[in-house]
Amino acid sequence: MSSLRPFCLTAWLTVLAAALLLLSPASQSRAQTQAAQATPAPQQSANPASASPSQTTVAATSPDQRGVTARAIDKVKQVAKSAGDIFSRVPCLSPKGGSKTMGSLPHVAGKLVAGQPVVIVAFGSSSTAGFGASSPEFNYPNRLAAQLRRHYPTADITVVNAGVGGEDAPEMMKRLQKEVIEVHPDLVIWQVGTNAVLRNLDPGDTAKLVEDGISRIQAAGGADIVLVDPQYSPAVNQRADSAGRMVKLLGKVAELRHVGIFPRFEVMRDWHEKQSIPVESFVIADGLHMNDWGYACFAQLLGDDIIRSVGQIKLGVNVPADVRTYRPM
Repeated sequence: MSSLRPFCLTAWLTVLAAALLLLSPASQSRAQTQAAQATPAPQQSANPASASPSQTTVAATSPDQRGVTARAIDKVKQVAKSAGDIFSRVPCLSPKGGSKTMGSLPHVAGKLVAGQPVVIVAFGSSSTAGFGASSPEFNYPNRLAAQLRRHYPTADITVVNAGVGGEDAPEMMKRLQKEVIEVHPDLVIWQVGTNAVLRNLDPGDTAKLVEDGISRIQAAGGADIVLVDPQYSPAVNQRADSAGRMVKLLGKVAELRHVGIFPRFEVMRDWHEKQSIPVESFVIADGLHMNDWGYACFAQLLGDDIIRSVGQIKLGVNVPADVRTYRPM
């Protein structure tokens, strides 16, 4: 189920091998540091870009240096293996009892049926940007793009990552026009609310801003919209009352504005409380951000829901196509 394709892994190792012939011994200390950063772990808080295997370079001009090279190559292979078997170690399962779809996605479905390009904007904060992932390959927009392209192999699908760490609704509203509306997306996946909980902001104020933002997106062209509520994690759970209000209010906004919602909080709580997955298996050491497995499973379940929702349109279940229905998962 991993979105990391075999040819990508081969390309990483090929680039690494070529780099060995070009670097001088002076680069070894830097190479060792980069190689160490490339090793994924259940608990990590590195910037997502810093762990990209393609950035790992080493030199080999002596027996000792060859030892360094071998270790660096092993690190890269470990990253590749992690990408390949991320779900074989811990399966990604839907919440027990199943889930309903997020409603119809007429713009996405219409573009797919017509053979036209599909543009998706992933709008949000650090968990959209991918903080905590060992590589950009593992952030959720990239994983989602790979899944959708596998399912619709002849389609032209673009997923734009418009995540900025530390933001919530007030900051996001300032860039809504340029980074969302002016992109003319067919689908906007808006992840919001977590930082507001952590800052002790009024969930009602956040919900009002989100509702205003949805109104602007719909007025500008009516893109399909899916909200993503806060993550279930130790840092968020310390403010359980605020988090609970935020989840409920975002669900209410989705219902009132007839848009979809992906209940990330409940999905992640299901991982821990019903599937008995330790929190440290999907959240990094900061107690807030997801790790590679968390992002991958989140993207997989979100993608499954999008595919089911699009399928309803294609099968004529939701008619007329321009009527969006809200049905919580």
